[in-house]
Amino acid sequence: MLSRVADSIYWMNRYVERAENVSRFVQVNLHLLLDTPMASLQQWEPLVVTTGDQALFKERYGEATAENVLQFLTFDSEYPSSIRSCVKSARENARSVREIISSEMWEQLNEFYLQVEEAAKSADLSKLYEFYPEVKMASHLFAGVMEATMSHNEGWHFGRLGRFLERADKTARILDVKYFILLPSVEAVGSPLDNLQWIALLRSASAYEMYRKYEHTLSPSGVVDFLVLHPEFPRSIRRCILLAEQSLNKISGAPVGSWRLSSERQLGKLRSHLDYITLEEIFEIGLHQFLDNLQDDLNHVGTAIADNFFGLPTLV
Repeated sequence: MLSRVADSIYWMNRYVERAENVSRFVQVNLHLLLDTPMASLQQWEPLVVTTGDQALFKERYGEATAENVLQFLTFDSEYPSSIRSCVKSARENARSVREIISSEMWEQLNEFYLQVEEAAKSADLSKLYEFYPEVKMASHLFAGVMEATMSHNEGWHFGRLGRFLERADKTARILDVKYFILLPSVEAVGSPLDNLQWIALLRSASAYEMYRKYEHTLSPSGVVDFLVLHPEFPRSIRRCILLAEQSLNKISGAPVGSWRLSSERQLGKLRSHLDYITLEEIFEIGLHQFLDNLQDDLNHVGTAIADNFFGLPTLV
């Protein structure tokens, strides 16, 4: 497969997944506004901090008000990781490989793009409670259409690789939102407010119902274990890394348990680390530090994939 085609399919899927996960990311705060005191939730700046783009936000918007942060993360056409920019970039990548992907994939992505553009032009932030679920559903539809209509060949595996690497990164960031934002004080640990926040976090990852089947009680350690280490939940970091590694091995043709490329080695090391690390070791490192290290590892994997297959500078 041409490196240009592989690159476009890989990034098309990463951008669709990123748009979905930005919507989940913001919903952690928006859901809580319905259940908790307003005073405890006017903490919008950490949402920007966890994206790593705080300097750009301050340069363009200044104060981190709810309106500014929501505009930045949702509709800002000059911010590359806003929902609007991600969907536009995914569509541009899809356009360049229309002869490779199915017509149904193109139609679904084009409809997604028009839906976001229409919402951006109306600029009605009061409708965001409805808009974010629509973004998630459009992303699910695209993934389903790709699964059902595209041959499961090398190109499909590049798309799957991009999707699961992006999902792993954003699940880590959603957990980081809890670390930075949701707990106003140490005294609130175990309080009704704390429990509401963990429930909102699980719902934002579409994980609440599956978590309750896995754990009968709600606890921070249980939530972290489920979203980081669960081997079967499709949005857990460990599961995403496992599925990404499977697709990377299919692309390279390396036998199971071996590696030929630097990207395979790095992703295999990360998967092995998640297979054997314990919850106690994660908390000993510190949840934030663990997630920060994980995001660095994922960035290194992304760089290695670009070097091995695309011959192009990696994006972030």
